[in-house]
Amino acid sequence: MAEDGQLISCETVASWNEQLHTVKESKKLVVVNFTASWCAPSRSMIPILVELAKKLPDVIFFKVDVDDLKTATQDFDVEALPTFILLKQGNIVDKVVGARKDELQQKITLHGSNV
Repeated sequence: MAEDGQLISCETVASWNEQLHTVKESKKLVVVNFTASWCAPSRSMIPILVELAKKLPDVIFFKVDVDDLKTATQDFDVEALPTFILLKQGNIVDKVVGARKDELQQKITLHGSNV
C-alpha cells in the first residue's frame, strides 16, 4: 500500500502491480523513479526524492530498479537512467530523463494538486 511521506521501493512484479493498481484509483500525483544501483546519477537522486517525499505528502513516490523489474521498465519505455514518470490516475502526464532535480520539481509542481 502506498504511504504518504516516503519513497516506496517496488522490488517485485507483484508489489509493483499492487501499487500501480492502488494509485490508479487515487487522484494523487505519482512519481516513479526508474533507477539502478550501478548508476551514479540515479543514486545521486535518491536523497532528493526522499526529501521531496517528506515535503510533499500529496505526491506518491516510487522507486523501481530496472534490473529487478524489467517488465515495468519496458512498459514505460525507459531508455536512460534515471527516468522519472509522472502519473495521474494511471495515465502518464509527464516524464523527466536524467538527474534533473530542478526540472523534476517544476513538473511535480505543475501536475501535483495541493503541491
